[in-house]
Amino acid sequence: MAVTAAAVLLAGCSSGSGGGSGSSSTPPSFGTKASGTLNAWGFNSPDEVGTSRLAYAKKKLDGVDIKIDQTAFDAQKFTTRVASGNVPDVVQMDANLVATYAAQGLIMPLDKCFSAHDVDPSSYYYPSVNDDVTYKGQIYAVPQFYQPPAIILNKKVMDAAGVTPAQINTSKPDELIAAAKKMYKASGGNPTTLGFNPVASGQPGLWILGYGGRLTDANGKPTLDDPKNEKGLEVLKKITDAQGGYAKIKSFSDSFDMFGADNEFAKNQVGAEIDNQWYVNVLAPYASKLDITAVPFYAADGKPFTVANGQGFVIPTAAKNKDAACAWAVDLTSPGAWDAAGAARAAKIAKTPGAFNTGLFTGIPSVDKKLRAQYVKPSGNEGFDQTIATFYDIVGDGKSFGASPAGQQINTELQNVISSVLLGKSSPADALKKAQASAQRAYQQATK
Repeated sequence: MAVTAAAVLLAGCSSGSGGGSGSSSTPPSFGTKASGTLNAWGFNSPDEVGTSRLAYAKKKLDGVDIKIDQTAFDAQKFTTRVASGNVPDVVQMDANLVATYAAQGLIMPLDKCFSAHDVDPSSYYYPSVNDDVTYKGQIYAVPQFYQPPAIILNKKVMDAAGVTPAQINTSKPDELIAAAKKMYKASGGNPTTLGFNPVASGQPGLWILGYGGRLTDANGKPTLDDPKNEKGLEVLKKITDAQGGYAKIKSFSDSFDMFGADNEFAKNQVGAEIDNQWYVNVLAPYASKLDITAVPFYAADGKPFTVANGQGFVIPTAAKNKDAACAWAVDLTSPGAWDAAGAARAAKIAKTPGAFNTGLFTGIPSVDKKLRAQYVKPSGNEGFDQTIATFYDIVGDGKSFGASPAGQQINTELQNVISSVLLGKSSPADALKKAQASAQRAYQQATK
């Protein structure tokens, strides 16, 4: 219930920060001449993609003194800063949190920020990326990145079990489960190889939406108790039950050396796994030891399906330098900034023996296309090339999770639902009903 408590604090703070309750009906105006001091919050542990974009934006905002709190976003820290009046001018946060603060009037609608810089978000970004940060017809964040999930396949495990990529089809659960069981291995009752790792706790929305469910209605109201949400949970339970049960799967997968040379693909601990696009870049240094390929996650109708995942920059209502904040956020995510990032990534790869480019997924179709054509060349590893291509193939098929004032609570409740259902403590219907009650309370608190 920590998120609900935070929502109460937000409600108490909103009027004092100049926002009032609910979203603003009139977007504030923005100027294009940035000056003074800009206080930003974001970019914890930036890689070359981040540092190159920061350098680009700093050069564009010559004369602006940019100060950055380079720590990860924390909801409690944000509400505390709002309550104290000590808010940054611009904040980086996950897209699924944006509507929560928009509904409280704690962040500004950015329609006129974009227009001041000649950007039309509706045609500039992928629709799902734009929808994730749009609330009541207004856009509240400058998006960055879009990490679509797909299924990476371990050909070594699959070939040994006689399983083909065509059998890893989420639109055909019975065939998928049969293939997973053929690849599954255990010792002493504990998994040693997961035939198919659904990453249930990391991708619950993908499974629910992919099987025809919905998390919110058109107004952002939670719809967790929609009966259509039960199908994805039922499939997930069958998948986990067929491989030792959720508790054992979770314990085993938590032990993976996900970012190291002994990752789950190198050690043949998975036959197939749902991963976001960035994980291909993690695996690339070990390409000579791996034999991978990929397939899309297929929706219940048999069509490729993915969901939007990413971050964005928001401007608090009480920001002292909104013009610089707007310019900085737009510059950081501009084609020029992404060109700088592409060049920086290419330079790093050139200095790394055996490395190759797996692509940058920016949230902007035209930029993605340009960077792919310029930098993503055949690597000499057919499986990796096919994997990279799969993520590019699905990026335009993304669906928004739905922008909701109860976004934080919905995410929390989805984790509770996954745990309760997959551990056999509740039926999907009962777990979703309980989750809906909690999410609805958060929604009412945020919108009153």
